[in-house]
Amino acid sequence: MKRRRRGSAAEPGCLRAWAAESQALAGRWRAAWCSGVGGAAAREVRRQRGDLGKLLLRMWGLPAALPALPLELTVLYNSLLFTVGASDSAIEGEAEGIRQGLLRVLEACGACGQDLSTEELWQKVLQEVTVKELQAPLQRLGALQAAWWLAASRLGSTAGLFRLLSNAEDLGRACCSEGENELLSLLKAWQVPAERASPPLVQSAEDLKEILCTSAAFLQGLQELEAGNFHTALSLLREAAGGFCSKRVLAQIYTCLSCCAQRMGKPQTALQHLKRALQVDFQCLPALSHMAAVYHELGETEAELQALALLYEALGKNPPAAASSSPYFLIRTELLVHTPILASLLRHRHPSEVKYLLAQRCLQDGRVADAVEHYLDFLALLQEGLQQQVPLDSGSALPRIPEVFLEAASALEQAGRHQDAITMCEEVISRTTDLIPRMLRLEERLEQPECPSPGAGLASGLLSQKKESLCCLAWRAAGYLHQGWAWAELGESKEAVTQFSRCLGDLLRVQLSGSGVEPTESLLPEVEVLQKIRLLSLIGRGAQFLELGRHKEALLDFQHGLQISPGDPAAASYLAQALWKLNRKQEAAAHWQKLSQSVPGEDGQQGRPFPLYLASCLKQAMFPHGESLARSVQDYLRTTSRDPLS
Repeated sequence: MKRRRRGSAAEPGCLRAWAAESQALAGRWRAAWCSGVGGAAAREVRRQRGDLGKLLLRMWGLPAALPALPLELTVLYNSLLFTVGASDSAIEGEAEGIRQGLLRVLEACGACGQDLSTEELWQKVLQEVTVKELQAPLQRLGALQAAWWLAASRLGSTAGLFRLLSNAEDLGRACCSEGENELLSLLKAWQVPAERASPPLVQSAEDLKEILCTSAAFLQGLQELEAGNFHTALSLLREAAGGFCSKRVLAQIYTCLSCCAQRMGKPQTALQHLKRALQVDFQCLPALSHMAAVYHELGETEAELQALALLYEALGKNPPAAASSSPYFLIRTELLVHTPILASLLRHRHPSEVKYLLAQRCLQDGRVADAVEHYLDFLALLQEGLQQQVPLDSGSALPRIPEVFLEAASALEQAGRHQDAITMCEEVISRTTDLIPRMLRLEERLEQPECPSPGAGLASGLLSQKKESLCCLAWRAAGYLHQGWAWAELGESKEAVTQFSRCLGDLLRVQLSGSGVEPTESLLPEVEVLQKIRLLSLIGRGAQFLELGRHKEALLDFQHGLQISPGDPAAASYLAQALWKLNRKQEAAAHWQKLSQSVPGEDGQQGRPFPLYLASCLKQAMFPHGESLARSVQDYLRTTSRDPLS
């Protein structure tokens, strides 16, 4: 390429002054870093960014000249490093300083490239500029450009740049054909230029290469994990774990390895990776969260609860944000790898979520006393005005708050604290009363329209509103249901009947239109829950009618319950008992024999699981007199077989 200078180039005196100033700045940085005081080093990073930026602007104030370019590109390299280090946040956007530096290289060589993209600019510079003194600074600047592109997940651009930097395209293709990762092969094949730079580099190109290799492996491993290519992801994440990174990042990589192993159906391997993560960095709290999830999958409830308790304790002691790495490494892996899947995998649980999970798991495992304690602790946080601390994103483990109240009521009932359960449910009832329309008409399945239309947005909004109304109705009805069973346990049958009747009255607000009896799996989940609440309320009210001697009314409730859920064993058993008490013993015996001969699983209990807050009601609705009724029926059948006329 023909060289041509334009304008007045920098004088030798300017060049020496710039070099001396750069040397002094580098020395100042080295002294701050060697002091070992994090605050001093962090302040020096911010000062260096400002001072180097000012120096660079003075250099750019003169026309580009070949003698000054090696120093100028080195100053640019250091300046960009301090820009990243001062922000201490993920790299985003384009490095405009790099583009400006490349344009000045072309300007000094008598060419231009204003209309070229950054990729095209790099190709032009590396293919056409052959000045020996510029090769090492350009190589280092190219590695810095790769950091920006990796941070933007521009893997193709990064690979293309390193083909130009190392002229290793043939090697890259050969490695790729052998099943190796092309980008990693190109990064490893890149020959780091010898460091004869004056002033010194504030982060060596060798360190930068290692960080690029680790980041590329980590980033691609995450992409393969998200795509479901678990074996490839495992290989790349293992490569990253053996790379150059801080303990914090290494713990994150082990956590991602555990997620990969778990999705491959290897929970024990996942646990080993999580233990390694915590050994490397005990502040890697997402590892504890994932460990609890793995123990839950394995059914090891004790270990799961221990992990959740440790996580809750750790969250109370330490803020989720861990201390940053040494400021010496101005560009670090954590600044290059910041994808949505990583944020999702490393999501920090809020203390309120962990407290809820402890309550939920204890309730599910029958540890009623512990469940009550955890639920009351969680609800106390809400009463203290800390609602803003409750996470509302889609990844949260928390259900809707009324459901938490109902779950707490369920735990209180199982603990024998029936009055407290009644009070808890009253809170739900009072807060949902004004949110339910007097009448709610809807399809049993409420299907979304497949083809978008001008009115699709309005239809979707109405559907969402109806679902919200259904949820509120379910919570209010469940509140009355719990109160009914609680009064029944207290021996107050009349008050229990009143609450069950209020529950059933609320459910009459829903008018379903459809083809009749729908298969359970095709019903809208909210409708299915309402049907279950209606069934449990009918069984509860019928049982209390039996206690009050109102056998005919009890029989009607049980018959209605079997219309809602044909074959339900509790409703069928209570129906047989009601018939027996009405002295319709032959019918009772026939019903009991039919129930005894039914195959388990034909009782309509299959399908989607019901909300946890209905667990206690499901237990309370179970028929408690099965053995005594069976003996009475058998005695009756033996008697009638001996005396057919009786």
